[in-house]
Amino acid sequence: MVKRVLRPALLMGLVVLPSFASSYSSSKPTARTDYYVSLGDSYAVGYQPAPREAATSGYTAVVARATHLTLANFGCAGATTASILETKGCRGRYGPAAVRGAVAYSNKSQAAAAQAFIRSHHGHIGLITITIGGNDITNCGSTSNVVPCFTSAISAIQKDVATLASGLRSAAGTRTPIIGLTYPDVLLGSWVYPPSAPNHNLASLSVTVFKNYINPALMSAYAKSQGHFVDITAATGAYTPLTETATQVPYGTIPKAVAQVCNLTWYCTRGSIHANTAGYKFIGQQVVAEYNMLRAS
Repeated sequence: MVKRVLRPALLMGLVVLPSFASSYSSSKPTARTDYYVSLGDSYAVGYQPAPREAATSGYTAVVARATHLTLANFGCAGATTASILETKGCRGRYGPAAVRGAVAYSNKSQAAAAQAFIRSHHGHIGLITITIGGNDITNCGSTSNVVPCFTSAISAIQKDVATLASGLRSAAGTRTPIIGLTYPDVLLGSWVYPPSAPNHNLASLSVTVFKNYINPALMSAYAKSQGHFVDITAATGAYTPLTETATQVPYGTIPKAVAQVCNLTWYCTRGSIHANTAGYKFIGQQVVAEYNMLRAS
């Protein structure tokens, strides 16, 4: 059920991206530089826990290569829908400039810094992507009151993402595509992890929460600012009935949806919510497909 609808980590450093204005020469025309602006959390910076902890740029590198746009990455691992709007700088291990194409912003929030960059490169922003909201909900998996926790988190996600998308749309204008993403349903991996205490009920509940609550909330929030939404949860097969099974080493017979999340993320082996290299590549391909469709329309 791939929905594509008009709608919806951290050391500090400095990477100065080339600007069109600074390279201009009155005597000789220069090549145009157009940018791909990425915002979000650890998925936006491509964090992986293994084989060693690292940020790899993840899906954004895939998108930048395919679109031939210059990446300006504002992602900050650990970001929430509140911190992306309010917290100045990116505090921790993975953010500017730990990733490819990073832009530092010590005195502004991630959203404000991205908006300022977009305005200063008016007419040269080819694409904006956002991956945010995951950190708002993942802690709910370890609480005793899962449903109330999810309900509160989803309400905050919808409000904050709508605010974020609106600010980006105002900065970018009407012509720049804004693509909001969701996530693989990593909690499906709780079907097999931890091996000593798998939680089939949580795995099953997570599908319902993504399908009926999280993703509709994100889609609605992006749509308010003419953003586009890519349902990565659906694209990774999370909505396949759990009665449909596959055999996978070392787990034996498990639901196909669980097997897929094991293939694309680190949850089944490390309990990490992050995508692996194959997962980030897959996500990037979904974004590129959406981008190409928008350009063709």
